[in-house]
Amino acid sequence: MPRVLSESDVADFRERLCEVAEKLFAEKGPDAVTMRQLASELGVSPMTPYRYFTDKEDILAAVRTNGFNRFAASLEGALANTQGSAKAKSSAVGEAYLNFAFEHPQTYKLMFDLNQPHEEDYPDLVAAAARANAMRSAYIKGLVEAGVMEGDPEEIGRMYWAATHGAVSLELSGKLPKGMARIINRQLGHTLAKGLRPGA
Repeated sequence: MPRVLSESDVADFRERLCEVAEKLFAEKGPDAVTMRQLASELGVSPMTPYRYFTDKEDILAAVRTNGFNRFAASLEGALANTQGSAKAKSSAVGEAYLNFAFEHPQTYKLMFDLNQPHEEDYPDLVAAAARANAMRSAYIKGLVEAGVMEGDPEEIGRMYWAATHGAVSLELSGKLPKGMARIINRQLGHTLAKGLRPGA
C-alpha cells in the first residue's frame, strides 16, 4: 500500500521533477524527452511522475511557470529596491533582465523560445507569463511620467524587450561574443531613448 503523501512531500517531489525536466528539456528539446526518462533520472518507477503531473505537457507548463515567476520577481525586485531617478530604476531592471538570462539560460530559452501548445489550458502559466509581461512596461511608465520619454509605455516596452531579447538570444546561441549583448543592449537603450525624448 503506497504511503500517504503530505503536501510538503508532493511539493518537494514536484520541485525535484521540474528541476530534472528543465535540464532535459533544454538539452534535448521537450519533444525528445519522455516521462520514462524523467522517472529514470529521479530513480523512481516510470509511473511515479503521473502521481504528480497529468503528462509531459503539464510538467513543461510547470517548469515554464516557475521560470516566468522567478524572472518577474527579479525584475520587480530591481524596480522596487532601486533608489533614485526613473533612469536609475530603468537601468536596474535592464541589468536584472540580463543577469537572469545569462545566469539561467536554460530557463530563459524554455520561457521565450518555445511555443507550447494549448498554453491557455494552464492558468498558472498564463498568470506567470502575464506577470512577467507586465514588467516590460512597468519601468517605462516611470520614464514617461518623469518626462524622460514620450509615448505609450506598452509600445516602448515592446521595443526595448525585442531589442534586448534579440541580443541575448544571439549571444546564448554563440552568434555574438560573450558580453556583447550587454554592450549592444546599452547602445540600443541610449539610441531608443534619444528618439523617444519629448520633442525629438
